[in-house]
Amino acid sequence: MAEWEVWATIVVLALSTAITRSGFWLIGHKVTIPPRIQDMLRYAPACALAAIIGPDLLLDAGGKVHLELGNPKLLAGIAALGFYVWRKNMLQTIVFGMLAFTLLRLLHVFDASL
Repeated sequence: MAEWEVWATIVVLALSTAITRSGFWLIGHKVTIPPRIQDMLRYAPACALAAIIGPDLLLDAGGKVHLELGNPKLLAGIAALGFYVWRKNMLQTIVFGMLAFTLLRLLHVFDASL
């Protein structure tokens, strides 16, 4: 790929990102979203978070489902879920989950291949 092609790709991607992200600022006051769609959009962040975290907790390095007690990511996720139910604080839950996972890894309780 030539150097000008790389720069052209960067410029096109930057422009497309800027246009799609600023679209609601430019024409947002002219567009009304129906209440039913607004209600559905409330769940979008939770769905996106589940789509990102779920595979990481449930799949091993080979891409196979690992639902056994030998999965430290899954155990740390379950511990973090329990902590969230108890404390109802997202930042503390993230810190607790990472500490639980790190502790499981440091103690070499499970296989180090994860």
